[in-house]
Amino acid sequence: MNYDIIVIGSGPGGYVTAIRAAQLGFKTAIIEKENLGGICLNWGCIPTKALLKSAQVFHYINHAEDYGLNKVEASFEFPNVIQRSRGVAGKMSKGIEFLMKKNKIDVILGTAKVQKGKKVSVTDKDGKVTEYAANHIIIATGARSRELPNLPQDGKKVIGYRQALSLPEQPKSMIVVGSGAIGVEFADFYNTMGTKVTVVEFMPNIVPVEDEEVSKHLEKSLKKSGIEIMTNASVESVDTSGEGVKANVKTANGNITLEADILLSAVGIAANIENIGLEEVGIQTDKGRVLVNEWYETSVPGYYAIGDIIPTQALAHVASAEGITCVEKIKGMHVEKIDYGNIPGCTYCHPEVASVGLTEKQAKEKGYEIKVGKFPLSASGKATANGNTDGFVKVIFDAKYGEWLGCHMIGEGVTDMVAEAVVARKLETTGHEIIKSIHPHPTVSEAIMEAAAAAYGEVIHI
Repeated sequence: MNYDIIVIGSGPGGYVTAIRAAQLGFKTAIIEKENLGGICLNWGCIPTKALLKSAQVFHYINHAEDYGLNKVEASFEFPNVIQRSRGVAGKMSKGIEFLMKKNKIDVILGTAKVQKGKKVSVTDKDGKVTEYAANHIIIATGARSRELPNLPQDGKKVIGYRQALSLPEQPKSMIVVGSGAIGVEFADFYNTMGTKVTVVEFMPNIVPVEDEEVSKHLEKSLKKSGIEIMTNASVESVDTSGEGVKANVKTANGNITLEADILLSAVGIAANIENIGLEEVGIQTDKGRVLVNEWYETSVPGYYAIGDIIPTQALAHVASAEGITCVEKIKGMHVEKIDYGNIPGCTYCHPEVASVGLTEKQAKEKGYEIKVGKFPLSASGKATANGNTDGFVKVIFDAKYGEWLGCHMIGEGVTDMVAEAVVARKLETTGHEIIKSIHPHPTVSEAIMEAAAAAYGEVIHI
């Protein structure tokens, strides 16, 4: 069977790519070995947010008195919480099925392997192999939980994010190794539900890619909620021979042993590039990623790669944007390259973290003379009414031209606010233009305008 475009993988990179290709008139097929929607929809972004919402509701019920309501004794059945999360993921996967039919995209179920001559062989669940051909083959096979040699995952006592989403019963204690978005979100969920959680982070700060002030504030907030956090620490080995897990942790003050029911390894991801035919076709890779040019073409004409398997930010929205850019370029449209310096990052713990652009440290290292503004949510009327004033908005501007260099936020709902900074930076908006853009009152979004005003000495409410 011949197609204009075949997409391998149906995550947020793959399925968005396929839909855009179909919209542009390409005869399109998508190949998926498991469930439509990929890891993000089935085992990542979506189900984790469902778990975190359950935890937030549980937290609100337990703190009803803070809102002038009668105290309620909240309880839950852990399997029901997991079941709701799986139901949300299942509903979204069904939605992708509908979108494939709506856009007349052929869905091919099986394990794909690229072949020479712009062909793909697909092995179905019964072992039958079928070959397909296309003018353009786009590889979007995503990534999986990275395993460290000293932290082998057995799926029971030492687990990855996938098992953390579907545990049959709630552990009484958990060690989380790694404090990036995945580690912090799971630590927050399990802690809120009553599990004793210890986070072990190799770097000096948790969520190490974030602005240092945000990292420090989040660490303080998580500790206040009951999470134990160890930075500048590393798990050297684990012992799973007993009832639970014993982790040998190296710290600045010597080695200690941590014990828990389960250890969650959240030390990053590994690209799914093995056994998909790259070597046979001659597609070049480096350090576990597929090498591509600015339009996502690999070293072999007719073959492309997007998403977590290439050396760009491993984020769902990045993969989607790369796929759209890729097929629009194939169509011959006038396409603008993606600005990887203007990619928002979000962590959905409580308080949430959202950021875009340069941190204060990075701006200084690049030689900018900067203006920094910061507005605490404790001074926000809406945040106070919400009963959650934990956090702040921090903005960084180039002192010379007013360019918005970075925006860093921590607090309830900030992941829904960061897009303002992304769009403003895209439009080359200056600090004074943000100050003069009237924000609605009362909203937490006013904190962005107030932070910009603080950078220029014009802040009103602090």
